[in-house]
Amino acid sequence: MSSKIQLVSTTDFLYIRIKLIEMRISIILVLIFIFLGNGKSLAQEQQVIVPYTLADRDRAIRTEARLETLEAKVEALDKRIDDIHQQINRLEDKFDSYFMWGFGLVLMSIFGLTGFIIYDRRTTLAPVENKTERILKALKEKAEKDPVLKEALKKTALW
Repeated sequence: MSSKIQLVSTTDFLYIRIKLIEMRISIILVLIFIFLGNGKSLAQEQQVIVPYTLADRDRAIRTEARLETLEAKVEALDKRIDDIHQQINRLEDKFDSYFMWGFGLVLMSIFGLTGFIIYDRRTTLAPVENKTERILKALKEKAEKDPVLKEALKKTALW
Protein backbone atom coordinates (compact mmCIF):
# COMPACT_ATOMS: atom_id res chain seq x y z
CA MET A 1 0.00 0.00 0.00
CA SER A 2 1.28 3.47 -0.78
CA SER A 3 1.52 6.03 1.97
CA LYS A 4 0.14 8.86 -0.17
CA ILE A 5 -3.36 10.11 0.54
CA GLN A 6 -5.31 10.68 -2.63
CA LEU A 7 -8.26 13.01 -2.90
CA VAL A 8 -11.58 11.40 -3.69
CA SER A 9 -14.58 12.97 -5.24
CA THR A 10 -17.72 13.73 -3.28
CA THR A 11 -19.53 10.75 -4.80
CA ASP A 12 -16.67 8.41 -3.82
CA PHE A 13 -16.70 9.92 -0.35
CA LEU A 14 -20.43 9.31 0.00
CA TYR A 15 -20.07 5.79 -1.41
CA ILE A 16 -17.41 4.95 1.19
CA ARG A 17 -19.57 6.40 3.97
CA ILE A 18 -22.57 4.33 2.83
CA LYS A 19 -20.45 1.17 2.71
CA LEU A 20 -19.21 1.86 6.24
CA ILE A 21 -22.76 2.27 7.47
CA GLU A 22 -23.78 -0.96 5.72
CA MET A 23 -20.88 -2.79 7.37
CA ARG A 24 -21.85 -1.47 10.80
CA ILE A 25 -25.48 -2.45 10.29
CA SER A 26 -24.51 -5.96 9.20
CA ILE A 27 -22.23 -6.33 12.25
CA ILE A 28 -25.02 -5.19 14.54
CA LEU A 29 -27.48 -7.59 12.88
CA VAL A 30 -25.07 -10.50 13.26
CA LEU A 31 -24.60 -9.68 16.92
CA ILE A 32 -28.36 -9.37 17.45
CA PHE A 33 -28.98 -12.75 15.84
CA ILE A 34 -26.20 -14.32 17.90
CA PHE A 35 -27.55 -12.95 21.19
CA LEU A 36 -31.25 -13.38 20.40
CA GLY A 37 -30.66 -16.87 19.10
CA ASN A 38 -29.91 -17.99 22.68
CA GLY A 39 -33.53 -17.35 23.78
CA LYS A 40 -35.60 -20.47 24.28
CA SER A 41 -38.78 -20.95 22.32
CA LEU A 42 -41.55 -23.45 22.85
CA ALA A 43 -40.22 -25.72 20.11
CA GLN A 44 -36.77 -25.72 21.67
CA GLU A 45 -38.12 -26.67 25.09
CA GLN A 46 -39.75 -29.75 23.61
CA GLN A 47 -36.58 -30.78 21.80
CA VAL A 48 -33.55 -32.37 23.32
CA ILE A 49 -30.97 -29.83 24.43
CA VAL A 50 -27.68 -30.34 22.66
CA PRO A 51 -24.63 -29.32 24.67
CA TYR A 52 -22.24 -26.69 23.41
CA THR A 53 -19.63 -28.46 21.27
CA LEU A 54 -16.01 -27.67 20.48
CA ALA A 55 -16.97 -26.92 16.86
CA ASP A 56 -19.43 -24.30 18.13
CA ARG A 57 -16.71 -22.82 20.31
CA ASP A 58 -14.25 -22.70 17.42
CA ARG A 59 -16.87 -21.10 15.14
CA ALA A 60 -17.59 -18.44 17.76
CA ILE A 61 -13.87 -17.69 18.11
CA ARG A 62 -13.47 -17.37 14.33
CA THR A 63 -16.55 -15.08 14.17
CA GLU A 64 -15.13 -12.88 16.92
CA ALA A 65 -11.78 -12.68 15.13
CA ARG A 66 -13.49 -11.68 11.89
CA LEU A 67 -15.53 -9.05 13.71
CA GLU A 68 -12.39 -7.62 15.27
CA THR A 69 -10.64 -7.38 11.89
CA LEU A 70 -13.73 -5.75 10.37
CA GLU A 71 -13.87 -3.23 13.19
CA ALA A 72 -10.17 -2.45 12.71
CA LYS A 73 -10.74 -1.92 8.99
CA VAL A 74 -13.71 0.35 9.67
CA GLU A 75 -11.65 2.42 12.10
CA ALA A 76 -8.82 2.68 9.55
CA LEU A 77 -11.27 3.83 6.87
CA ASP A 78 -12.77 6.39 9.26
CA LYS A 79 -9.31 7.77 9.99
CA ARG A 80 -8.48 7.90 6.28
CA ILE A 81 -11.74 9.69 5.47
CA ASP A 82 -11.09 12.21 8.25
CA ASP A 83 -7.58 12.86 6.88
CA ILE A 84 -8.98 13.39 3.38
CA HIS A 85 -11.66 15.71 4.79
CA GLN A 86 -9.00 17.78 6.56
CA GLN A 87 -6.95 17.96 3.36
CA ILE A 88 -10.01 19.16 1.42
CA ASN A 89 -10.65 21.83 4.05
CA ARG A 90 -7.06 23.07 3.74
CA LEU A 91 -7.41 23.28 -0.03
CA GLU A 92 -10.68 25.22 0.34
CA ASP A 93 -8.96 27.68 2.68
CA LYS A 94 -6.13 28.17 0.17
CA PHE A 95 -8.62 28.74 -2.63
CA ASP A 96 -10.49 31.32 -0.55
CA SER A 97 -7.23 33.11 0.20
CA TYR A 98 -6.16 33.18 -3.46
CA PHE A 99 -9.62 34.34 -4.51
CA MET A 100 -9.55 37.26 -2.05
CA TRP A 101 -6.05 38.29 -3.19
CA GLY A 102 -7.14 38.19 -6.83
CA PHE A 103 -10.28 40.21 -6.12
CA GLY A 104 -8.19 42.79 -4.22
CA LEU A 105 -5.71 43.08 -7.07
CA VAL A 106 -8.47 43.64 -9.63
CA LEU A 107 -10.07 46.38 -7.50
CA MET A 108 -6.71 48.01 -6.88
CA SER A 109 -5.99 48.00 -10.63
CA ILE A 110 -9.37 49.58 -11.39
CA PHE A 111 -8.86 52.36 -8.84
CA GLY A 112 -5.29 52.96 -10.04
CA LEU A 113 -6.41 53.22 -13.66
CA THR A 114 -9.23 55.64 -12.73
CA GLY A 115 -6.77 57.85 -10.82
CA PHE A 116 -4.36 57.85 -13.73
CA ILE A 117 -7.12 58.82 -16.17
CA ILE A 118 -8.18 61.77 -13.99
CA TYR A 119 -4.57 62.92 -13.56
CA ASP A 120 -3.82 62.60 -17.27
CA ARG A 121 -6.95 64.53 -18.28
CA ARG A 122 -6.10 67.45 -15.97
CA THR A 123 -2.50 67.68 -17.11
CA THR A 124 -3.55 67.46 -20.76
CA LEU A 125 -6.31 70.09 -20.53
CA ALA A 126 -4.33 72.68 -18.51
CA PRO A 127 -2.24 73.99 -21.47
CA VAL A 128 -5.29 74.02 -23.75
CA GLU A 129 -7.26 76.08 -21.21
CA ASN A 130 -4.39 78.58 -20.94
CA LYS A 131 -4.24 79.00 -24.73
CA THR A 132 -8.02 79.34 -24.96
CA GLU A 133 -8.04 82.09 -22.32
CA ARG A 134 -5.29 84.00 -24.16
CA ILE A 135 -7.16 83.68 -27.47
CA LEU A 136 -10.40 84.98 -25.87
CA LYS A 137 -8.49 87.84 -24.28
CA ALA A 138 -6.96 88.79 -27.67
CA LEU A 139 -10.40 88.59 -29.36
CA LYS A 140 -11.96 90.82 -26.73
CA GLU A 141 -9.21 93.39 -27.19
CA LYS A 142 -9.71 93.31 -30.96
CA ALA A 143 -13.54 93.53 -30.51
CA GLU A 144 -13.12 96.81 -28.62
CA LYS A 145 -12.01 98.37 -31.91
CA ASP A 146 -14.15 96.29 -34.33
CA PRO A 147 -17.98 96.52 -33.81
CA VAL A 148 -18.69 93.53 -36.16
CA LEU A 149 -16.43 91.25 -34.14
CA LYS A 150 -17.98 92.55 -30.92
CA GLU A 151 -21.47 91.69 -32.19
CA ALA A 152 -20.31 88.20 -33.21
CA LEU A 153 -18.85 87.57 -29.73
CA LYS A 154 -22.08 88.71 -28.10
CA LYS A 155 -24.12 86.27 -30.24
CA THR A 156 -21.91 83.39 -29.16
CA ALA A 157 -22.01 84.49 -25.48
CA LEU A 158 -18.28 85.04 -25.27
CA TRP A 159 -18.55 88.77 -24.45
